[in-house]
Amino acid sequence: MSKKTTFGVIVGNRGFFPDHLVDTGRKDMLSVLAKQGYEAICLTPEDTKFGSVESRADIKKCVDLFKQHREEIDGIIVTLPNFGDERGVAETIKGAGLNVPVLIQATPDDPAKMTLADRRDGFCGKMSVCNNLAQYGIKYTLTSLHCSAPDSCSFIGDLNRFAATCRVVKGLTGLRIGAIGARPAAFNTVRYSEKILQANGITVEVVDLSEIFGKIQKLDDDAAEVKARFDTIRNYVNTSETPDYAITRMAKLLFAVEEWIAANEVDITAFQCWQSVEEYLGIVPCGVMSIINNRLTPCGCEVDVTGAIGMYSLTLASGVASALLDWNNNYADDPDKCVLFHCSAVPKDCFANVEMDEQDILAGTVGWGNTHGACVGRIKSGPFTYARTTTNDEWGTISCYVGEGAFTDDPLDTFGGAGVIQIPNLQTLLQYICNNGFEHHVAIAHSQVGAAIEEAWSNYLGWDVYKHS
Repeated sequence: MSKKTTFGVIVGNRGFFPDHLVDTGRKDMLSVLAKQGYEAICLTPEDTKFGSVESRADIKKCVDLFKQHREEIDGIIVTLPNFGDERGVAETIKGAGLNVPVLIQATPDDPAKMTLADRRDGFCGKMSVCNNLAQYGIKYTLTSLHCSAPDSCSFIGDLNRFAATCRVVKGLTGLRIGAIGARPAAFNTVRYSEKILQANGITVEVVDLSEIFGKIQKLDDDAAEVKARFDTIRNYVNTSETPDYAITRMAKLLFAVEEWIAANEVDITAFQCWQSVEEYLGIVPCGVMSIINNRLTPCGCEVDVTGAIGMYSLTLASGVASALLDWNNNYADDPDKCVLFHCSAVPKDCFANVEMDEQDILAGTVGWGNTHGACVGRIKSGPFTYARTTTNDEWGTISCYVGEGAFTDDPLDTFGGAGVIQIPNLQTLLQYICNNGFEHHVAIAHSQVGAAIEEAWSNYLGWDVYKHS
């Protein structure tokens, strides 16, 4: 998440249009990218005429440049300061073979400058470029306005959304998920197909919970690794109500999970959070999971692997921590509000106020004193995006929904990690979820990135997506 997003930039040109526009257009685009904090890989004026792509020689140079930076490039931006050469653009992208998202930008004409010396015709050239990309089977993204200058507010908004889309596509391509433990027996709802995920380039690495317990049993309370994580947990949130013995057990669990994650090179995880951990370790793993979630490496509750994919999509797009919550309660008689809740492993960055306490629900089953470690409090108010992915066994596909809403400050007196949300036309969304057999879990993040995620899932990954509005 700390790596800057890097774009390969193709500057289109067509010889009988004013090519001084290409010179200024290239400079304008690179300047905007730098100001927005992005890296750019682009031909220079020393490589080709104004660093543009038009001829076969230009194409070969740009293809070679992009291949040299294959591991760095997250997406491609095609900028058209004039009409541009559609074949040059299409053949460059095809030849580079990067298989990354592509954004098409065309600079608008000025009605006062429609002479042969200054007329752009990017309006028309964009259509020709898109036509060729479609013929070549190359997927691409359009700007919200057909033409927009690189330094316009409209294009900068498009650029940042595109960057988020690129991060989601790159992060989910070749994703490795760790499934730690078996799903709770009572939760058929979190079943999923490993084969469908694998067909979409996502690998699931599984481990039995007994292996984690075995590692914990070999750890001494005074081991340096345990003491370091003891301090991590004590300093994470207010733990004044959590005894040392529980913190020590959590520290061992955190170390064992971290060690397994590193050894198996998994990107995100889903964890069997009840109720073996409570019965045999005498804690809940929620605090450990919350810490992992707050590191921007999602850990889904109840071995909800596909829920964790939704969490990671949100984090990749937004750069903030995500949480996995239950669609849990109505809120009075307001049809556009409801309560989202979990026990909870919600990361501290999602809370307005948070402390560590016992997990009230399971304490009635395994006994008080055996459920320390839940992060409880009120989820902070503000705009958020929600997302859900699932494997559709009937069709052999991945199905998803995504949308945006807001956490409110409406009064709520309850336990766990919870908040009241408002989503326009919520009842239609709830009917969609139920009619299509989606799980009761939903991923959330405090950021508005629904459009970027929809573009990544639908256009570039080919998943079946419903965007609620």
